[in-house]
Amino acid sequence: MKTTFLIITLCIVGLYLILLLVANSAWGDSGFQRWIQNFRPQAMAAGISQMTYDHAFTTIHVPDSKVLEKANYQPEFTTEIWDYLDARINPKRIQVGLEKGALYAQTLKRIENRFGVESSVLLAIWAMESNYGAIFDRPERLHSVIGALATLAYGDKKRKKFAETQLIAALKILQRGDVSLSRMSGSWAGAMGHTQFIPTSYLAYGVDLDKDGRSDIWDSIPDALATAANLLRENGWQTGKTWGYEVKGPRGKENYKNQTKTLAQWQKLGFSRPSGKGFPRPGDKAVLKVFAGKDGPLFLMLRNFFVLKRYNNSDYYALSVGLMADRLAGFQGLVQPWPRPAGSLTIEEKFELQTHLKQLKLYDGEVDGNLGKGSREAIRTFQRQHGKETNGLPTLDLLNALRRDVREIE
Repeated sequence: MKTTFLIITLCIVGLYLILLLVANSAWGDSGFQRWIQNFRPQAMAAGISQMTYDHAFTTIHVPDSKVLEKANYQPEFTTEIWDYLDARINPKRIQVGLEKGALYAQTLKRIENRFGVESSVLLAIWAMESNYGAIFDRPERLHSVIGALATLAYGDKKRKKFAETQLIAALKILQRGDVSLSRMSGSWAGAMGHTQFIPTSYLAYGVDLDKDGRSDIWDSIPDALATAANLLRENGWQTGKTWGYEVKGPRGKENYKNQTKTLAQWQKLGFSRPSGKGFPRPGDKAVLKVFAGKDGPLFLMLRNFFVLKRYNNSDYYALSVGLMADRLAGFQGLVQPWPRPAGSLTIEEKFELQTHLKQLKLYDGEVDGNLGKGSREAIRTFQRQHGKETNGLPTLDLLNALRRDVREIE
């Protein structure tokens, strides 16, 4: 009898724990739930209906922990400039960009004629923002825009105001019917679509180029590219002018960092293009940017560089778009090398490293030259297997060891 009672008691306790677990899973973080309810009046005051608000938060019960993790890791501030560029400007991306340029040639020409932004620049932005839409093939890397912005507003004090503003804008987009809730996914910061627009920018610059009644940056390439072009034009893009010039300079050149002068004045100080060509418009003003000290290439940045920063306020980002646009337009890449540490890898060697890790069945990601989390973990596994320090660093010695192992299995 006692045994039966004990079994019944344990069953009841177990059932209670299961129900508690389900309840916690269903209703999530109580503080976050209170925040959602407390934010409701602010959304209502901005014109969001109760129906839209309830629909938007139907499946959002807990903060998105990956959003907060990504918010604290931004490659512009944690990555060397050459690694940042390698991941974004490499033979594979350039080839895909040329193919996309041919595929959408008529659309790009139409946009260029209307907004005055060169096709190569738009293709470069598309590459940087979504890898020409390839991010949509990796849904596990995307976030609910509503959930991401609510998470930032609730759990990130320094981004609270930004997130609340963007959340209101996202709810307006949803209420307007431009996109379904299930399709409204994007980055950890709420950027959406092929050209990754934050909600307020989408509302300000969205273009319905294909004339279907809505600006659709999620599924319409013409709309997405035209919207990007509209943002650049409205922020002062200068048609027919470059973003900047790679230059070399005199002794002590790095001391002029961030100074503004006309190109003629820079030339008089001893700054020149590596090719030996002159500056087409010597009266234009330019800012000297130094990314890697006196041993790296220098750049004189013109107005269009700073317009690109209106898309993403990062010097690394704007430089990437400019350099990628040049390559897609058929121009030469950088002449001066970056001061990479001894034993570090070139972009071609990074592709080779990922290929060998794949051959050894240590890596199942994309071979793209971007040595991110998956590649680093594969390197650590290889290092453990060979009794090496598991630092995850992609060095030439490591690549040579991979080459030897691959030769042995071939």
